[in-house]
Amino acid sequence: MTETNSADNQPPGPAPGSTEGAASTLEAQLAAAQSKAEEQRNNYLRAVAELDNFRKRTEREIDQARKFAIERFAQELLAVRDALEVGIQTGAENPGPALLEGAKATLRELSRAFEKAGIQTLDPAGKPFDPNWHEAMVAQESADQAPGIVLNVIQKGYALNGRLLRPARVIVSKAAG
Repeated sequence: MTETNSADNQPPGPAPGSTEGAASTLEAQLAAAQSKAEEQRNNYLRAVAELDNFRKRTEREIDQARKFAIERFAQELLAVRDALEVGIQTGAENPGPALLEGAKATLRELSRAFEKAGIQTLDPAGKPFDPNWHEAMVAQESADQAPGIVLNVIQKGYALNGRLLRPARVIVSKAAG
């Protein structure tokens, strides 16, 4: 069998008994660790600053979105206002059919603005009553219609991109009894 020298099992480094070499190695390791810690601290501070800037920028963008969310719709309504003003002016000068035509033109402009903004009109006359979209004002007996059918629309409803803005107020048929 071969004898193993105990010096072969020693970790590499300064020779035993050389405290000066060990101290310089430890100081070098300490300096490297401190440098790495400072680098990590700087990275952390940069990340915190970036996150804070992102948060502030997002808050500003959300605030701007709230303030100007209806900007496109408001621009569309300007044409409606213009048409209404012209209709009123024309009607004041020459009342009669011109006033009616001006009102119709204004309604067309408003409908166009609604369409561009994603506002749909709910006019459920003759359709089944749906409590999610309609508000029953009266239930009226009807021999002509099955129960639960909208007979008349008292006030049209509106939806914005599939979300209810205002339910249609309706008169609903009920069984004759």
